[in-house]
Amino acid sequence: MDRAQKTELVAELRQTFAEVGVVVVTRNLGMTVAQSTKLRNAMRDAGATYKVSKNKLAKIALDGTDYLSLGDMLTGPVGLASSIDPVAAAKVAVDFAKTNDKFEIVGGAMGATVLDVDGVKALATMPSLDELRAKILGLLVAPATKLATITQAPAAQLARVLMAYADKDAEQAEVDA
Repeated sequence: MDRAQKTELVAELRQTFAEVGVVVVTRNLGMTVAQSTKLRNAMRDAGATYKVSKNKLAKIALDGTDYLSLGDMLTGPVGLASSIDPVAAAKVAVDFAKTNDKFEIVGGAMGATVLDVDGVKALATMPSLDELRAKILGLLVAPATKLATITQAPAAQLARVLMAYADKDAEQAEVDA
């Protein structure tokens, strides 16, 4: 890797650190290509990314960002899982670590807040932004739905009564004829 490629990689990592809501530091203990591909696909599906970079370049990229505290965790073969949604990367990393013994979580950070392994696991149990939005939308829509149901109920009951009278009159007309 020449100097230009290193500079480009540092700039890309620095931009990532500026945009994301969470960074999870993981340790790769000899995963196969298939396992790594499975992890990357799971991250992509959740709206997160997983990158492996040289620790020295990652530490340079951390300078001037809220994630400067992650520098101490960057030892050995590590990967960085990140996402704008503070829960997505943590959730995928924790789920993948449960099924793969060659992948472990070292820690992470949400901006300047450092997370240990238990903090990342706790973050993974929280609902994602999309789930929270759906719950809020459901709470907002529920009263309107109930109101519409209540206002339609008398009209529906009146229609059923009128239909019953019409059916009764039709039966009476058939009996008279």
